[in-house]
Amino acid sequence: MEYDMLMSDPSFWDDPDKARSISQEATALKTEVEGHEALVQKAVDLSDYLEMAMEDGDTSLAGDIETQYDGVLKEIEKREVLLLLSDEYDRCNAIVTFHAGAGGTEAQDWTQMLVRMYTRWAEQNGYHLTIIDMQPGDEAGVKSAAFTVEGEYAYGYLKSEKGVHRLVRISPFDAAARRHTSFTAVDVMPELPDDVEVEINMDDVRVDYFRASGAGGQHVNKTSSAVRMTHLPTGIVVQCQNERSQVQNREMCMKYLRARLFELEQEKQAQLKAEIGGAHQAIEWGSQIRSYVFHPYNLVKDHRTNVETGNVQAVMDGDLEAFMEGFLHQEKDRKLNRQEI
Repeated sequence: MEYDMLMSDPSFWDDPDKARSISQEATALKTEVEGHEALVQKAVDLSDYLEMAMEDGDTSLAGDIETQYDGVLKEIEKREVLLLLSDEYDRCNAIVTFHAGAGGTEAQDWTQMLVRMYTRWAEQNGYHLTIIDMQPGDEAGVKSAAFTVEGEYAYGYLKSEKGVHRLVRISPFDAAARRHTSFTAVDVMPELPDDVEVEINMDDVRVDYFRASGAGGQHVNKTSSAVRMTHLPTGIVVQCQNERSQVQNREMCMKYLRARLFELEQEKQAQLKAEIGGAHQAIEWGSQIRSYVFHPYNLVKDHRTNVETGNVQAVMDGDLEAFMEGFLHQEKDRKLNRQEI
């Protein structure tokens, strides 16, 4: 009702950015209310259906009732997870980056496997994925990569994936068939809304243009459409070579740079709070959040939540819900503990 009154005001669109933000929030709230009401109605209808079947003594409807019950239960569980996605930027698109650790081809192959895993997850959950940058490995795999995942709550779900991912397997690149351990660092940032202020002095940013690498035909070979931005005060470097035009790549680079600088500021604030509170935990290469063991047994285990599964192939095909939900529940418990303290 409050939003309806605001949006009906003749001066509502005098400030387009503010109006757009309010309109988007109103639409999101309306969708949530309608979804809740629809779910309640499904539960009521199912209850009436069950009562009718019991009165008639019709056991032939048992299978259909059970199927509908399972469907309602899954919707309830999904909405319970959405309640956990309440942080300020959880609704935002996500920017995901990958950097192969030491280990050459083995680590670069692991990085490519993770890129595929998150691509599958995005596809299965209705998200749109756009490659920002992809640096191929020397012999196989990927050295580094970056992409955006667009859709509601993309960042809310994917923020659980930030950290070092560890692989243990018999390397297909080792003629002696020895067991290798590889690491890839995954970073996840929200793609910030336009109304979030991130101060960037363009005098502090060096912009370079170069020819895109990889597949792309004549366009790649003949035009310097790729863009690299270096933020001199912090040393942060971002680049984009996916789009066909220099203008598009520059725009994407700015989004990427804004997200990186915002993340840096957030990390500074978090470190300051930790120091004030007397707690400090070093973030080191090898302090993995999750291990993927292909040999001598099959196991994927999250070291923060202890969620684990022996179905490695399903995980590598994008089945990550258990890990993401485990992280969200853990974060909720942490917030409640802080409030109690």
